Amino acid sequence: MDYKKAFAQEICKTLLDDSLKLEDVLKTIEKPKKQELGDLAFPCFVLAKIYKKAPQIIAEEIASNVSDPFFSKVEAVGSYVNVFLNRAYVSQQVLSKIIQEGNKYGSNEDGKNKTVTIDLSSPNIAKPFSMGHLRSTVIGTAIANIAEKNGYRTVRINHLGDWGTQFGKLIVAYKKWGDKKTIERNLISELLKLYVRFHEEAE
Repeated sequence: MDYKKAFAQEICKTLLDDSLKLEDVLKTIEKPKKQELGDLAFPCFVLAKIYKKAPQIIAEEIASNVSDPFFSKVEAVGSYVNVFLNRAYVSQQVLSKIIQEGNKYGSNEDGKNKTVTIDLSSPNIAKPFSMGHLRSTVIGTAIANIAEKNGYRTVRINHLGDWGTQFGKLIVAYKKWGDKKTIERNLISELLKLYVRFHEEAE
């Protein structure tokens, strides 16, 4: 649920005229630098120029008139109107929206008709899959999922074509020292042992 918009609408209700449009108020709302000051803040400096009043007075007037179930507390702090979110209410609204929208929740079309490429782990298939490979695969997949939620077409690249000299070395090692039954019982680790032995023998 858009609690920022709810805050902006409450501010617009308190204004005497159309001196500020909703979109202007939305652009002006900011997040306080310190958490104890609230979740959202509206600086009243621009209104001071319009109404020829001190921004502190305007902040107090707005704060006394803002009332919305999204907010548990509204206060004027200097020239700012600060609001604290009613977390129980906001959580309930968000969960209801997730249930209602299902997989579409959080989606937008910012990336419509755009394509992004995501590199995944591209492991060397002659060696065991490591934690490093797992990490970049998970991160890459998460980034791709986020991009798709934002309307992008994603191309996930996980290159498994590292078919270089290590396979020639493995073939030689297998022919010289490999045992088929042993390798079939524990394929990757046994092939790795042969790969290491090849290099030791080559040295």
